Amino acid sequence: MTPPPDSRLRTGLRRFTRAETWVHRSVNWLMGICVLTGACLYFPPLAELVGRRRTVVTLHEYSGIAVPVPVLLGLASRAVRRDLGRLGRFFPHDWRWLRVALRRRRREPSLAGKFNAGQKLYAAFAAGALLIMAGTGILMWFPRLSPLMWRTGSTFVHDWLALAFAAAIAGHVWFATQDPEARRGLRTGYVSRWWAREEHPLWRTEPPPEPPQEGP
Repeated sequence: MTPPPDSRLRTGLRRFTRAETWVHRSVNWLMGICVLTGACLYFPPLAELVGRRRTVVTLHEYSGIAVPVPVLLGLASRAVRRDLGRLGRFFPHDWRWLRVALRRRRREPSLAGKFNAGQKLYAAFAAGALLIMAGTGILMWFPRLSPLMWRTGSTFVHDWLALAFAAAIAGHVWFATQDPEARRGLRTGYVSRWWAREEHPLWRTEPPPEPPQEGP
């Protein structure tokens, strides 16, 4: 999609607050370190090229443990909590968006709220994968905490899930390269109104996340 000449102006809809962009960038950096160090540990040619295996292992371990920290800190922001609630809810128009995306037969109007169904599925997969990889990683990090059978299973699950997650990240980045306005929203916090109308027309009408129930 080619943006209009005025799309680069910082005069549009506020899509993300500073807290949200900080959380996204922090998680990106930490995950980038995890992927790079994991590749160095998994592929012998890279391991020989980089060397310093103990340093690479340490970076991999601590960056992996630190991935949830920006998200937990971001929960102090109402905007972060609100968008996490949006990512965690599927609506009827999300299922229709998926059907249209999978058919690819003809161009139909986009049916997406602030986040489309693909972004919601990626967020759900990423959250689950990170939890599993953190758990299996801890079992490998502290071998005395578990029997050999557990550690062997953890290594298998960790390695294959890491490969699947790396593929998902590559797809996520590829889709981002196809949408300059989405990247601008993550970089500056603002998107053009024309882009919001075209790609996320239900943004303003989508039901807001339900507030937490208060006790009596």
